[in-house]
Amino acid sequence: MEKPTRTGLFLKGLVLFLVVAAVAYPLLGVIGTSFASQSDIIRSPGLVLWPDHPTLDAYRTVFSGGVVTHALLISVGVTLVGTATSVLVTIGMAYGLSRREVTGSRFILMTALFTMLFDPGIIPKFLTVKELGLYNTLASLVMPTLVSAFNLVVLRSFFMNLPEELYDAAKVDGAGDLRTLVRIVLPLSKAVIAVISLFYAVTYWNAFFNAMLYLSDNDKWPLSMVLRTFVLQGQSLEGASAGEALAPQQAVQMAVLVIAVVPILCVYPFLQRYFTKGVLTGAIKG
Repeated sequence: MEKPTRTGLFLKGLVLFLVVAAVAYPLLGVIGTSFASQSDIIRSPGLVLWPDHPTLDAYRTVFSGGVVTHALLISVGVTLVGTATSVLVTIGMAYGLSRREVTGSRFILMTALFTMLFDPGIIPKFLTVKELGLYNTLASLVMPTLVSAFNLVVLRSFFMNLPEELYDAAKVDGAGDLRTLVRIVLPLSKAVIAVISLFYAVTYWNAFFNAMLYLSDNDKWPLSMVLRTFVLQGQSLEGASAGEALAPQQAVQMAVLVIAVVPILCVYPFLQRYFTKGVLTGAIKG
């Protein structure tokens, strides 16, 4: 509780500046390169932080082929449907497990925690998805990761920390479990629900590994899989070759990367104020 010294404040500011610079420099380099022309890239090998001749040719090339646009729509749909479904299922499970009178709740909770500590492995998960008829369907991007044990535990802890008097008052008024959940519990849980929604959305948006395992049809690839194929492996996108001459390859790759990153960056600031409050309130008892 002592007053910080000037040296301490300076060191903290210096560390914070270095961390921000380490994060901002590559991000600005990626954005700048996506707007760079061929002459800018030739003059500045690597990332172009500030292009002298900014152009939108890379974005025209990306969207003219239709591959990235189609993958973007798939990613948006999977993220919206997957996040909504996961949040609803997690809320239902967490509320049921938070009520001590529910029979078998401890066994179900231990089962969920077991899945968080011990992963079954790639081959058993692949065989399970195939046997359930989910292989090469968009449902394979949602169902295997429908419920996160971590999010379940956080939300259950939050529900258990709510005053028991609220539940008793709802019972006295004749409210059932569903009405209690919708009318009383959920309005008090906006912060923690916003946090787990962000966790689920980021997971579904960036889930290229499940797409690589469970999707054999390129037309069903999400944006993360297209990004991996085009940027990391350097392969050309099918359908984009007609417009590829409009922009240098490096600028096109960075444009795809910007399209994949920007949506999450736009959503996060609106949920940031809930982040710390939701996690701490759901994780600390008392």
